[in-house]
Amino acid sequence: MPVCPLPSIPSISPPSTTVFRSPFMAAHHHCDSMDNYPVPLSPPLPLISKDIELNRAMSASSKSSLFSLSRSDVLHEDEWLIALNKPQGVYCETILSSVQSLVNDCVCRSGTQSKKTEFHLANRLDRDTSGVILVTKLHKVAAKLVKAFTDHKVRKTYIASCVGQAPKWKKMTIKSGHGRSKFGAWRVYAAKDVGRTLPGGSSVRDMETLFEVLSINGDQCNQESSEIDIVVEEKSSVELVGNKVAVLVRAYPRSGRTHQIRLHCQYLGIPVKGDVKYEGVYEWNGRVYDGHQLHAESLSFEHPVTGSSIVINAPLPSWATQG
Repeated sequence: MPVCPLPSIPSISPPSTTVFRSPFMAAHHHCDSMDNYPVPLSPPLPLISKDIELNRAMSASSKSSLFSLSRSDVLHEDEWLIALNKPQGVYCETILSSVQSLVNDCVCRSGTQSKKTEFHLANRLDRDTSGVILVTKLHKVAAKLVKAFTDHKVRKTYIASCVGQAPKWKKMTIKSGHGRSKFGAWRVYAAKDVGRTLPGGSSVRDMETLFEVLSINGDQCNQESSEIDIVVEEKSSVELVGNKVAVLVRAYPRSGRTHQIRLHCQYLGIPVKGDVKYEGVYEWNGRVYDGHQLHAESLSFEHPVTGSSIVINAPLPSWATQG
């Protein structure tokens, strides 16, 4: 099923709030009091992920070494910014290093005088996440955009193809903590643990995402406009009933934490396809995935120089249009 056109960013006024609790509650508090650290609520990385992630990293390094941008990758450009459509399996650093050649080539073709440029990544995407990546051409512009991202003034949407338990709601807002466990992996923490110190010296930070279910097994989600507000306090209580289903969602991250959408999809019981680090299927319906299916669909922000409203959309990958 084709993805619905991108709507305006919705306001959230959920009718109900759910706090997930589990039988492990007492054990968690006991462990917390002994170590004086908050307890992660999402599971540790699966053993299968280590070798698969290593192979993917090697493949991405090889692909990145041969990669170069073309004009067809450009989504927006002016004298201060250039937005590009990053492919899956290519590192952000590769995109940045390739921008210089792309811009220089355009300057040579046009015969115009080249201005001094200082390219910086304004946002970052995971290796296997495709979609909009923004590069600034001047230091002062970079500083303004970084502040806009930090202050959550840049609105973002993502499309994710997932497999798991069919959601009961059309829209789900999930609020939790986010941080690194003692083994260095990113994990979900309780919302009440925000601000508490973690083993590495960092602290738990807030993390919030709105998910909109677009389709289930390729059929448009026909549920009424039901919404739920989930405040994470304990391990996920989502249990698989029946067979797993394919779920296509649009995500609106309200914060900008590392692996945020992937972690929240895992917690909701609909991990992203191919995301073996967070319990996503490695094989589904006879297909083996060489990366996770997550796409940075759009960025909306106020231009750091002109003040005009900018909306940048990246073309959807085939998996997002086929349901």
